[in-house]
Amino acid sequence: MVLGTQDVTPVSFWFAVQPGASIQLDDLVVVGTRKPDGAEVRFYGIVDHVRTRHEGVTFDSDVQDVAAGLLPASVSYAARVLVTRVHPENFIPPQPGDMVRHARDADLRMALSADKMGDRAFPGGLLADGQVLPLNYRFVNGENGGHINISGISGVATKTSYALFLLHSIFRSGVMGASASAGRALIFNVKGEDLLFLDQANKDVGAREADAQAQKGLPRTRYDLMHLPAEAFRDVQFLAPPRPGSAAGAIVPHVEQRDAGVTPFLYSLREFCLRRMLPYVFVDRDASVNLGFVIGSIEDRLYRLAQGADTPYLTVEDWQPDDAEALIDEDVRFDELGGVRITTFPQLVAYLEYKLLDANDGEGDRKWVGKQSPATLQAFIRRLRGVQKHLTPLVRGDLSAAQAAQYRPDPLKPGVQTTVVDIHTLSATAQMFVVGVLLRDLFEHKERVGRQDTVFVVLDELNKYAPRDGDSPIKDVLLDIAERGRSLGIILIGAQQTASEVERRIVSNAAIRVVGRLDLAEAERPEYRFLPQSFRARAGILQPGTMLVSQPDVPNPVLVNYPFPAWATRKDEVDDLRGKKVEDVGDDWLR
Repeated sequence: MVLGTQDVTPVSFWFAVQPGASIQLDDLVVVGTRKPDGAEVRFYGIVDHVRTRHEGVTFDSDVQDVAAGLLPASVSYAARVLVTRVHPENFIPPQPGDMVRHARDADLRMALSADKMGDRAFPGGLLADGQVLPLNYRFVNGENGGHINISGISGVATKTSYALFLLHSIFRSGVMGASASAGRALIFNVKGEDLLFLDQANKDVGAREADAQAQKGLPRTRYDLMHLPAEAFRDVQFLAPPRPGSAAGAIVPHVEQRDAGVTPFLYSLREFCLRRMLPYVFVDRDASVNLGFVIGSIEDRLYRLAQGADTPYLTVEDWQPDDAEALIDEDVRFDELGGVRITTFPQLVAYLEYKLLDANDGEGDRKWVGKQSPATLQAFIRRLRGVQKHLTPLVRGDLSAAQAAQYRPDPLKPGVQTTVVDIHTLSATAQMFVVGVLLRDLFEHKERVGRQDTVFVVLDELNKYAPRDGDSPIKDVLLDIAERGRSLGIILIGAQQTASEVERRIVSNAAIRVVGRLDLAEAERPEYRFLPQSFRARAGILQPGTMLVSQPDVPNPVLVNYPFPAWATRKDEVDDLRGKKVEDVGDDWLR
């Protein structure tokens, strides 16, 4: 019952735990009180502090005498509650002596505002007592809010695992209704090849979930309690960059663990020019600021150069390298009309160097140079030369038109629900180029067609792509998605180790905030003020598979755990027997 020795307010109170009962952190409780007119007001809340202590003694050392039976004392077992909801909204305090009980069934729905969500609730995990945490889909899909942001230490906070669980829950819980088939996901794989097996069943999920069920005393497995199938992702396509050095006739994906089912992706040189990809080559903010005018001018020139043809390569007539060494180094080819055919990214860089620095006896082509100083133009070429080796496998013209169409990345390909783009083998520059171009193309597509379907973008390491300081083209795209994407049906599920190093507007636009294990110094930063002090202290000891989830319908965060992935996260987890026993597989083969 509610204590009378501590202040009781409409937003916080202490209660005593009766002998034989128990309470733990994160339990949800309910207490009712009466107004003078007899009307009942109910307070729903979450336990954020539990303590026991002796009453009737003065000194710390008295505990020894109490334990030996020499001093009389009683044990006070009490807990503090942070109120999450008052119904009806009459903010009077509970009265000392009011009975407090666990919130279950209808009371739990009230405590978590699930009654407001209706059929727009989907499972976000399990609470400490095994009940399901509902998340409001209206604050995910852009109706009332959008985007999800996840913070935590790398390798311990399991950020990507929880992001994938949320995707699985959204796609398979039925919350999308008739539009479930129209939901898409674009996932960037930035670490190892862990996400290249999402379409394969995990052979360990049955044993791991049985262990969790026994340890937590649950009546059923966690998947069953949340009414989710323990299955791998469906309708998945895997894209990976081509292996460096691949000839046009043998373009293969740069992966090691998966032998089949992965498609290489690249862009043709003409696409690079027509679709204005040049700014995404200059990913560092200093280059974007100091060379902005040059980049914009050359981008426009390349766009005009690519007009009028549909070949993957470019043909120019104003470049006639007469240096035999240059011909060998750049492998320049001449077409039937005598023009020079540009088929590789290094050739394109050599052509730009000629137009900006070498033409007209070293003064450059005046139409291309404009009023830019030679030092700025040299810096532009120097930076292009620096990224040349990283982009050469990704931007090519030595292809047929059919190959260019076949290997063009398409996250919205018909019949595909989830697209995994593997970029972990690329350099940081190439990673940012791929992420920037794909997100820019997706955003422009959604601006044209609107909310025909919802696309969830899963991107880890936001602090690299959208750092708090400075500007870059990819940061501008992510800001557009964060601020306008939800109205177009683009939902960002972003993750980072430290939210304090990510652009504030991206983090603040996320309606649902999730925290895994945090460095305690990071937990004290202003970005985590949505966590009460007791939760910030606990963030440093959270275990893998446990997250703190904050959503607009519930004013205080809630601790949840989520099930072991039903999809393989590495090659040795793949269920080659597809859930069958070895004997059964042998019998099937013999038949």
